[in-house]
Amino acid sequence: MLKKPLLTIIMPVYNTAAYLGRAFEALLKQEETNFKLIVVDDGSTDASVAIAKSYQSRFPYFQLIQKKNGGPSDARNVGMQYLDTPYFTFHDGDDWVSQGYTAFFLRAFKEHPDVDLVSCGYWLSYPNKEEKEVGHFENGEITTAASYLKLTDVFGSSMKGYCWNKAYKTAVVKRHHLTFDCDISLLEDQIFNVNYVTVANGVYYTQKPYYHYWQRPGSIIHQHNFKKVKDNFRGNYRVWQQIISSLLEKRQEATQRRLLRKKMAQTSRFSEERK
Repeated sequence: MLKKPLLTIIMPVYNTAAYLGRAFEALLKQEETNFKLIVVDDGSTDASVAIAKSYQSRFPYFQLIQKKNGGPSDARNVGMQYLDTPYFTFHDGDDWVSQGYTAFFLRAFKEHPDVDLVSCGYWLSYPNKEEKEVGHFENGEITTAASYLKLTDVFGSSMKGYCWNKAYKTAVVKRHHLTFDCDISLLEDQIFNVNYVTVANGVYYTQKPYYHYWQRPGSIIHQHNFKKVKDNFRGNYRVWQQIISSLLEKRQEATQRRLLRKKMAQTSRFSEERK
């Protein structure tokens, strides 16, 4: 008999019928099979729902949610409303994962109980050429400031601002009422991650890849228009506004602690002198 799962995978789906089978098959081959899968169909007009239903009985914990089209952020937010496990992650419908994906997240949280965020590396996978592993090997617990750098370092880090190579604690999201911004079509995942790291207690990161990020021309991220240019500026503004605000707040707190320690030391010396 399966134990109650500790991890939920939220999979937003929109017209990815051509790739869903691959995604589900990879999840069925996981080393750690005791996880919950929430598929949020965002108003697909292809066979995505039918394919999801065909796999429903093959997973021990599978929930299909159908909604009107509202975009990836809205779909993720809807999925988070149904969370009842301690940890969760995200998975795009056109990507797939290695066999150790779910086991890695659960093992990392167990081995690093004080951290609130766990992140792994990934491959860039292409239709007509060999896939590419991103970044260079590194791992360990990292500070908030280092996390900000890795989340925003587009060219040098395999952590980046994506949400599908990270696992989160449900309690942190609910305590701080964290959601994805629905009024923007770019960097919404990076904004969410920066906001999450700001209130998180710690981060564990490894460059070892477990996720295959499929590069297809028709995906939302590869569509270019004026709104995306505008959203790119808006997204970067929100990201750096939060980072700067957080770092200034931490600096102010550190200064206050130093002043408090200095005051306590002065008070202690004064008391000794009066004896």
